[in-house]
Amino acid sequence: MTRSFMLDVATRCVAAIFCIGMTLGLGATAKALDLTGLDPENTLIIEIGLGYDSDDKDAKPKSTGKVVIKLLPDVAPGHVARIKELARAGFYDGIVFHRVIDGFMAQTGDPTGTGTGGSDKPDLKAEFSDIPFERGTLGMARTSDPDSANSQFFIMFTRYPSLDTQYTVFGQVVQGMEFVDLIKKGPSHSVVAPPRDRMVSVRVAADVKE
Repeated sequence: MTRSFMLDVATRCVAAIFCIGMTLGLGATAKALDLTGLDPENTLIIEIGLGYDSDDKDAKPKSTGKVVIKLLPDVAPGHVARIKELARAGFYDGIVFHRVIDGFMAQTGDPTGTGTGGSDKPDLKAEFSDIPFERGTLGMARTSDPDSANSQFFIMFTRYPSLDTQYTVFGQVVQGMEFVDLIKKGPSHSVVAPPRDRMVSVRVAADVKE
């Protein structure tokens, strides 16, 4: 066996190991998103940052993952329009997941990180539907007033029948739910203690350049 042949084999082995590492998530490059069959204008891409050392706005996450969401303009046109408007304005970038309950949901969208804040836009009229709250469903948070949704929303970890027809459903996770599962959890009736995971960026797929 010649030395050049041995080097070629070794090079191929290293390349194969590198590719396997990437596939298993051991490398720094995330797998490409599959947006096949989705309307880019009604698809949201949320990059989630995980494992922060502090809540400082300049803090860097230990890892990130992208979540693809199919928006439902036929079900909740007003809420979908608001989410896209805020995303395009960069409103959601850097906002923490302030309330995350294991076996229930992860809530975000409050720039104050307290659960009491919102955008400067007017509150939205409820757009309740018969779509059930299941794993990966996105719903708008609100107060006891049905017409008080503004910017906060939540992503379901599991099926939760008691929310059906009581909150506006506006989207569904179609890719990347494994990253939602990794968001730092907190107590049932309080905000998550710092440091908290956050949305690094929120983009409408139509605005994302290849």
